Amino acid sequence: MEVLFMAETLKSLAIDIGASGGRVILGQFDGRQIKIEETYRFTNSPIRVGESVYWNVLYLLEEVKKGLRLTAKEYCPEPASIGLDTWGTDFSLISKNGSLVDNPRSYRDPRTDGIMDKAFQKIPRSEIYRQTGVQFMQFNSLYQLYSMVVSESPDLKIAGTFLMVPDLFNYWLSGEKVCEFTNATTTQFYNPVKGGWAYELLESLNIPTSIFPAIQQPAAVLGDLSSWMQNDTGLKNIPIIAVASHDTASAACAVPASHDKYAFLSSGTWSLLGAEVNQPVINEAGLKHNLSCYGGVCDTFLVWKNIQALWLLQECQRTWSESGSNYSHRDLIALARTAQPFFAVIDSDDRLFLDPGDMPSKIRLFCERTHQQPPETPGAVTRCIFESLALKYRWVFENLQKVIGVQLDTIHLVGGGSKNKYLAQFTADATARRVLAGPSEATAIGNLVTQLIALGQLDSLEDAREVIRNSFETDEYEPINPRNWNDPYQIFLDLMAD
Repeated sequence: MEVLFMAETLKSLAIDIGASGGRVILGQFDGRQIKIEETYRFTNSPIRVGESVYWNVLYLLEEVKKGLRLTAKEYCPEPASIGLDTWGTDFSLISKNGSLVDNPRSYRDPRTDGIMDKAFQKIPRSEIYRQTGVQFMQFNSLYQLYSMVVSESPDLKIAGTFLMVPDLFNYWLSGEKVCEFTNATTTQFYNPVKGGWAYELLESLNIPTSIFPAIQQPAAVLGDLSSWMQNDTGLKNIPIIAVASHDTASAACAVPASHDKYAFLSSGTWSLLGAEVNQPVINEAGLKHNLSCYGGVCDTFLVWKNIQALWLLQECQRTWSESGSNYSHRDLIALARTAQPFFAVIDSDDRLFLDPGDMPSKIRLFCERTHQQPPETPGAVTRCIFESLALKYRWVFENLQKVIGVQLDTIHLVGGGSKNKYLAQFTADATARRVLAGPSEATAIGNLVTQLIALGQLDSLEDAREVIRNSFETDEYEPINPRNWNDPYQIFLDLMAD
């Protein structure tokens, strides 16, 4: 990459909204390095109404406006651009007059219980995978929409436009109603081979196809900040960029790789373990092992598997806190270090662990159900979660190599979980691979470098990764006694086979 000597540092804003909170991040690019600074943070949590679970997107909109207003006043009155990312699968419906039909449901809403089996009666599982290449999870957008068909929801009848959650915010920011590519691929009704919505699949399930808008590739300008948002934030007509709006696609973009034989592991509430490829990979091995082929930036695709991860520990912390015992992450790691190794093994993706609740009791129930003595103390439970996650990573890593047909020698660990040195070492040990951890703010960084590509400041994904390597350090973990993990891994495989 040719080094740019910029007369003035370019400043852009990344809005990153996750399932537990959101931030506004200021990125500053001097032509060689990018620096980031969090300027505003807010919480996010689903709202339960009866049996239904919603996202409070109007509250989130107000927080986004507050964050932009504060940032404009105290940090950056005229950013060069703004980009927004959130999680995948969840969506909103917009009426024909442009208003929100209802608050979007959370992927943890129970309306999709049993819906996949009903969908498979209409169209075979293998055919859905052939057309979409997406792993089967009951909360995929396809099954959320089909649950609305089955329940004869009136919302579908008045809907004019389908927008994924980040597309809804981009609509409010720019006035444009489009679906960004990387998030569209998480729906399980996007066909990556044909390059568009899988209309045949949607029609087979009686889902109205007229509501789906055009798909926009990342690194494109959607339009300028809408006039009402300008009035509410104090900003001017700032370009709104379509970044990789699926947060994991943004995180994968920020992997500081210098060669192509690597896997990425985006670690947080969920872990996403996968590899970047240049063409869609949809095959029998992917169907067998239930891996997804999602969209990336700059004409790439991302083959990965979703793994329910630190959600289990977060729910344990919440449960212990409610009983009067407040443990920090650091406290639990210290307790886990002294706990007995491989006391019990769980599969974090078991349906038992999907819903909020008393997670220590759920782990105890899983162990009893699988004829294991359950861990009892917080340290033992924490160690069980971390060891089981590392074993799950090994299982996914081995299957990933089969699906893409490439042997991988390094795992790039990014996201908040990259700061967990204990789990990073477990991952290296279990997979017998070198782990490079960092950057921890990968999603926001990926968001920002995609904006720089859209603005013409960077020419390619390779240039973006060179900037990231120049800007952020990584920690290296080499495997220590990986053979110690072989017997526990066999126990884990036996659990997966049951």
